[in-house]
Amino acid sequence: MSDTALVLLARYPEAGQGKTRLAQTLGKVETMRIYTSFLRDLATRFVDSPYDLHWAYTPQYCDFLTFAATLLPAPRAVSWQAFAQQGPDLGARLQYAFRTMAAHQYKRTILIGSDTPHISRAVLVQAKQALDSADVVLGPAEDGGYYLIAMQRPYDVFSAIPMSTELVLEMTIAKARQQHLKVTLLETLFDIDTQTDLLRLQQMLQENRELAPHTAACLDALTERGLLV
Repeated sequence: MSDTALVLLARYPEAGQGKTRLAQTLGKVETMRIYTSFLRDLATRFVDSPYDLHWAYTPQYCDFLTFAATLLPAPRAVSWQAFAQQGPDLGARLQYAFRTMAAHQYKRTILIGSDTPHISRAVLVQAKQALDSADVVLGPAEDGGYYLIAMQRPYDVFSAIPMSTELVLEMTIAKARQQHLKVTLLETLFDIDTQTDLLRLQQMLQENRELAPHTAACLDALTERGLLV
């Protein structure tokens, strides 16, 4: 068992569920396929990471671990674990994830979303190292939120913060500092929420396909069919 947990926040892919802004332009089925490619890239990238990987999934009724095993290019034994997200809103679900990992006696917890399939293993290494001196580590997203949050303890830096707004990062930092917690920021990345974001990611992957090869292949297919322009 590692002393560090990597929690990956994910939704079981279903047409018409999640990524609503993308679905408005790509359609429900194609959006589901592109999101599945995000999960495939993340699973492949972190299957051999030195951290214990836990999927925090929704909806609660799905068998996410069985699905997650299909994300890898070839069948293999993995030690992944999974738990259903709990809470009435995103902030509560994030808090629950950190409390769950603390109950499992992890010294550090790194949590990432599934909207940045281009996140590198190096970013996680930097997050873990930053926790040697920081209480809260954040990976800023360009839209004002964050794609990563890491803590040694389940501090409450989530309550009363309106998620999915451009003030999330700013308010999270302020809430942490009100508790006299040291905050460290990592490099800024962009989330994939709209077709414009997808086109930007596609351009990035043309320069370095290995950042997210499954997503790159999915984007190529969409382009060939005239669905991504």
